[in-house]
Amino acid sequence: MSCEQATAQTLRDSGHRLTPQRLMILTAVRHAGGHISATDILAQVKESYPFVDASTVYRTLAVLKDVRLVSETNMGGGESRYEWIETVRHHHLVCRLCDRVTQLDHRYVGDLGAGVLNDYGFEPDLDHFAILGVCADCRADSEK
Repeated sequence: MSCEQATAQTLRDSGHRLTPQRLMILTAVRHAGGHISATDILAQVKESYPFVDASTVYRTLAVLKDVRLVSETNMGGGESRYEWIETVRHHHLVCRLCDRVTQLDHRYVGDLGAGVLNDYGFEPDLDHFAILGVCADCRADSEK
């Protein structure tokens, strides 16, 4: 079974129809090789299907987020970025001075989720997010 077939089955299993537009949007996100904006997804899909509009892209991304195939993350640049959720969860440290992105292992966030669940009875969705701050190199430069 191809990756598109497996993804299509996941959508069907969750009660969602698989339209050609959804499949093109899903393929754009899945094969982006990382983070991609809705604007970039729309431009890519329009190359094959010029009649798709932005609302279709955003509605489809919302469905894909609901079934936890795609994550939405604010990387500090204004427009949210979308990424295919792989089996290995990861997060990002984003330097607000130089825009460097460093991958953060899920184990740091897993402890946070367990603490929130234990203390508040609230189970957070911590599939993917970014923590904004200042990287070690920029901190070192500012101390010179």
